[in-house]
Amino acid sequence: MKNSLINLFKFLLFLGFGLAILYFVFQKQQTAYLEDCALKGIATADCSLIKKIIGDFKSANYWWIGVVYLCYIISNISRALRWKMLIKPLGREARFTNLFGAVMIGYFGNLGLPRLGEVMRSVAVSKYEAIPVERVIGTVIVERLMDVLFLLICIGLCLLIEFDTIITYLQKWQEGKDGGGNSLLLFAAIGGLITLGIGWIFRQKIMATALFKKIFNIIKGFGEGMLSVRKLDNPIGFWLHSINIWFMYFLMTYFCFFAFGPTADLAPKVALMSFVVGALAIVVPSPGGMGTYHLFTINLLALYGVSEADSFSFANILFFSVQLGINVFLGLIALIALPVINKNYSPEPLPEKAKIL
Repeated sequence: MKNSLINLFKFLLFLGFGLAILYFVFQKQQTAYLEDCALKGIATADCSLIKKIIGDFKSANYWWIGVVYLCYIISNISRALRWKMLIKPLGREARFTNLFGAVMIGYFGNLGLPRLGEVMRSVAVSKYEAIPVERVIGTVIVERLMDVLFLLICIGLCLLIEFDTIITYLQKWQEGKDGGGNSLLLFAAIGGLITLGIGWIFRQKIMATALFKKIFNIIKGFGEGMLSVRKLDNPIGFWLHSINIWFMYFLMTYFCFFAFGPTADLAPKVALMSFVVGALAIVVPSPGGMGTYHLFTINLLALYGVSEADSFSFANILFFSVQLGINVFLGLIALIALPVINKNYSPEPLPEKAKIL
């Protein structure tokens, strides 16, 4: 009972946080939209951001939304097959349906509490495949390490392709703050050099601290997780599935551009930037990135000439149709279907000497 109340409190806390950010973004956009209407001579009574968003949803091309859904399903098929490769060394040829269903349950759980989905999908596979839950969680950790690696690669691609745009944005942001131009970058560079210098001087004492050891162990675990992939029967297939997962994520954003008129002409590099910014926004502890995804997307698309009101509409179309819509739909189906699918499935217990990645 106590744990249920704590989880309920956490859910309400994160939900409240997400809704607060979404409300803040909406109010800011509503004010800007009213100012834009005033400049165009449109009466305040005829200027409602809510009505615009509803109209944009109605005018969206849902054929392209369907293509986005297809990419999403393909990405999760690859995720389930990649997970199957990680579980096989434990001594179990896990059912694809169980793994795919567990992945969808995981995404559904993350909408309630951040990282709850990782536990839920591990418990689901443990239950239906008779694998100790701690071993399943070990495979999920390796999976997440791979996701971190590919997110870093995507961030690197953004810096390589759109470095000038990113620097221009930082400079404009700083000029808007205090007219300092390059002062933000200058202070960051000086601060970085000073920090490195202090760190080098006191390196022995820093290395002896518990915090340094914890960070070192995390980095070490990351490396061990990457090396463990070599133990798989098909490491090339594992890497190809990993590439496909993240390529499908990119295509989801790019194809969603075509579903909405104001973003239909944006280039693939903008989709890459938007996808990476969206992935970073979802890291913030709110249900599925609610509010934070909208805020990050508006600021990003403004760099490419999309108005804030249109950017807000696009963020809502992608967030509510994909991040919430399909995750809730497929998550509920998986929760209902898996007990039925596994009604007569009773796998043998794992051998005690099964390999651990």
